[in-house]
Amino acid sequence: MGPLLEEIAIFLAAAVIAVPIAQRLGLGSVLGYLAAGVIIGPWALGLIGDVEQVLHIAEFGVVLLLFIIGLEMQPRRLWALRKTIIGLGGMQVGLSAAALALAASLVLEMPPVPAIVAGLALALSSTAFALQLLAERGELTARHGRSAFAILLFQDLAVIPILALLPLLTAGSESVSFLGALWETVKIALVLAAMVVGGHYLLRPIFRLVAATRMHEIFTAMTLLIVVGTAVVMEATGISVALGAFVAGVLLADSEYRHELEANIEPFKDLLIGLFFIAVGMSINLGLIAAQPLFLLALTAGLIGVKAAILFVLGRRHGLSWPAARGLAAYLPQGGEFAFVILSTAVAGGLFVQAEADLLVATVTLSMVITPLFVKLVAYYNTWRMPKSEPAFETPEAAEHPVFIAGFGRVGQIVARLLRAKHVGFTALEINADQVDFVRKYGNKVYYGDASRLDLLRAAGIEQARLFVLAIGNREASLRTARTVREHYPDIQVIARARNRKHAYELMDLGVTVLQRETFLSSLELAGDALKVLGFKPDEIKRAKTLFRAHDEKRLFEHYHAADDETRYAKLVMEAAQELEEQFERDAAEHAGE
Repeated sequence: MGPLLEEIAIFLAAAVIAVPIAQRLGLGSVLGYLAAGVIIGPWALGLIGDVEQVLHIAEFGVVLLLFIIGLEMQPRRLWALRKTIIGLGGMQVGLSAAALALAASLVLEMPPVPAIVAGLALALSSTAFALQLLAERGELTARHGRSAFAILLFQDLAVIPILALLPLLTAGSESVSFLGALWETVKIALVLAAMVVGGHYLLRPIFRLVAATRMHEIFTAMTLLIVVGTAVVMEATGISVALGAFVAGVLLADSEYRHELEANIEPFKDLLIGLFFIAVGMSINLGLIAAQPLFLLALTAGLIGVKAAILFVLGRRHGLSWPAARGLAAYLPQGGEFAFVILSTAVAGGLFVQAEADLLVATVTLSMVITPLFVKLVAYYNTWRMPKSEPAFETPEAAEHPVFIAGFGRVGQIVARLLRAKHVGFTALEINADQVDFVRKYGNKVYYGDASRLDLLRAAGIEQARLFVLAIGNREASLRTARTVREHYPDIQVIARARNRKHAYELMDLGVTVLQRETFLSSLELAGDALKVLGFKPDEIKRAKTLFRAHDEKRLFEHYHAADDETRYAKLVMEAAQELEEQFERDAAEHAGE
């Protein structure tokens, strides 16, 4: 246990020190992880020796990343981006792979098949790296940010057939026959088909049972079990575990548990992705870089130059402005994390010798190092070229779901029905799994989850929202959720349902000033019906209800400052009751002749 604890402490310390420094320098967290890996790796301090074992464990971070990417693959979202994903993404991968394969053949003198694999590996960019850079600079929703996301989406999809076709590409080697490779590909198709059928009929009912326990840790364990179990099955049948995780994510992409799953997996994914990049940094052959620094810099410049040129041309052809096309070219010219996976698989299949793979891995890593600097340079150039009165990039589109509804019981459903009738998009969260299952039968789009959890709110896209409707019936859960939203998203307007006056004052303590007591209006209407049965005139009933509501709502806010002083509050309530009676008497006198 001792050596293991020491290694864990080394990894954590390296990340805690290197990543904040890298972010402070504007280089991004991924570069910090890579630097940490280089420092503690065998080519520097040598604090960690078994790099291969660490890399093998850390690759599970890529598996979790693909699972989350699968969760993002909703058919509706894919359909909306179909032209950009297929057109822009497909052209980028195809043209970049062809150009880089030709370069590998001419510069590195690779045979055709290894050159094609190298071209495909280098054509892919880093999803985690690019998206984090875009998010850190607040450009994820700009046009070039959305185009970059679509390209990365296509690249993530392209990884699946690339990994599946690698056995066929190695069919010419001594170790694998063509028929054997063909059988491997057929086996992949059969296993995936079984996963799709089994997952469709089993996963959601299982999650429904687990969610009914209301135990967050059990739901998290079930989520990890799905991913790990899928990985075990894939590995046992000789199929890429990343491919299996992706399919599992897709199967759950339209389920009501999608946001809860993503929030549960995210911390593990982030840690393991960080460990993956540390392991990659540890595996960088500094001796190779020291031996051929100019050659590696030339290869890196060639990789960035080829991909950036293709991205810029494609961006312009797909309607991006000059600044946006330059921004797109700046964010995606680096190699990606999946290049390491593809290259290691190719080495295992005999397509590459280790020295060639090391050269390409070093090139990809250096391209990651250079990309943040390239982004800063392009941003500076765009700012210099554009007049000060104009933005450097297009204005982001309006949020798809401007309203967030927490709680989908009686109150939340009525709010949702009105919003839907007015074609206002919303995201709804409900903690009761049975309620989620019930309302979905009637066409309502609601997700399972505890809205007081910050990670779940982020996974569900609260950053897009302008309005947060707090319709949770449970007082404690309502206050927890209000506290989370007001603390972390103070700019989002919150309107709330309050069970009673006390609950209303507690919400007001948290800064929620727009609220409705859940039984107040219905009780007022019921009182009006009572007056009608007793023979009061319609105009008199209407005036009475209006007067009572105005008086009560006014006193609600006026009495807020005394809510904690029971004696003073009771006195104010009695005074308000007397005042209301006097107002009714004056109203009756004014309309006595009517």
